[in-house]
Amino acid sequence: MRILLGAQSCGFGPAAKLTAISRVLDGHHRVCVGTTVAEDFARRNADAFDEVIEITDRDVLHSQIMSADWVVSVMDADLVFRAVAAGRSVLLVDSLLAFWKLDKSPERIAELCERALRSRFSAWEHDLAELSSHERMYAAHIVADASMAQVFPGTAERAATLHALGAARVFLAGPIVDESALVDSPHEGDGVDLLINTGGFKNFLLDYHHHNAYLSLMARWVPDLMADWPQFGSILVCGGSYGGTRATSVSREGRVAVFRCLHQRSFIPAVASARHYLATPGLTAIHEALLLGRFPMALPEQHYGHICNLTALKGLLFERHGARFAELIKDYEVPADDFDGTAAIVRHVGRVIEDQEAYARFRRGMNERVEAYVALDAAARAEGVAELRSLLRGPSFSALLTQLVPMPADHLVRD
Repeated sequence: MRILLGAQSCGFGPAAKLTAISRVLDGHHRVCVGTTVAEDFARRNADAFDEVIEITDRDVLHSQIMSADWVVSVMDADLVFRAVAAGRSVLLVDSLLAFWKLDKSPERIAELCERALRSRFSAWEHDLAELSSHERMYAAHIVADASMAQVFPGTAERAATLHALGAARVFLAGPIVDESALVDSPHEGDGVDLLINTGGFKNFLLDYHHHNAYLSLMARWVPDLMADWPQFGSILVCGGSYGGTRATSVSREGRVAVFRCLHQRSFIPAVASARHYLATPGLTAIHEALLLGRFPMALPEQHYGHICNLTALKGLLFERHGARFAELIKDYEVPADDFDGTAAIVRHVGRVIEDQEAYARFRRGMNERVEAYVALDAAARAEGVAELRSLLRGPSFSALLTQLVPMPADHLVRD
């Protein structure tokens, strides 16, 4: 079968999940479509797909949908709607089902979906126009042939509501990560002293060249971290913002911090082998670390979703040892909204960069957090991993995927 795969262009999380899913679907003809950060991740991991196509306009996307037998969308609601309108079978994969903010009732969203379905989605953009971007994600679960929701606090309750509304094929899944990349990973301590993961960074507001105060803060802080922590002889900073010509390095007294965007098959072993690991609190980064048995320290949030992630994990060792701007920046207030909250974070981080006293406070606070994290012994870190695993475990996504998407006969024989 020809399977069309697409992901929301919001950081590396959705695209990383899409890559993991595509590897499980080996044996089909896998066509990845995308733009910006999602396309960039796919091309860096092109061995997971048979084709990678940049979507330049709606006509290109429509043509690809019409030529597909199945469509798999990771958190791209519009791709789900377009597939339904084209009469194609579609699977939605969502790692943030509990996160979506609904201003309208679930019943109203279901009513709008039913209206669109009755018209065979011929005018879906008009029928669903009153839905916000978050509500559209919720609606996509209702209209998809099946959906897979990654386990997180609140996900089971949302799935139960969707079932009651008639979305009978919403399945809970455990970590959706590239399990094949974990095979034969090197041992902890064989790699760099410190790995810092800033993720894909790009989303609906953040960009490598605009609204990028967080990246400017990292560029200033990492050399100071080297000065404050001479025991970190080697530092690797990984993220989408350091790809291609944006890669760089800084040195201090013979020690080097390298800024790179690694291929996934290089990044996973780097996480496995690093002595210490700092990462923004995105769910994909957390899950990858857990499957490797690594306990990361959470970097301060880049966007509002990161705040929600840590709040949902309140009380766990990971949350208690995480760094958050509320403790590092004076008068830090962020509205409870995806866009406005993220915009507020950008403004607050901008103040830190511009104000010497504010930056000094940030630097001291980060040193305190890093000191507490480094002091954790192996037993404490193992306890932190066990806590998170217990909360986030769920059915195997790969086993579930092979049940939902018909697999080629020769693939089933090989397995």
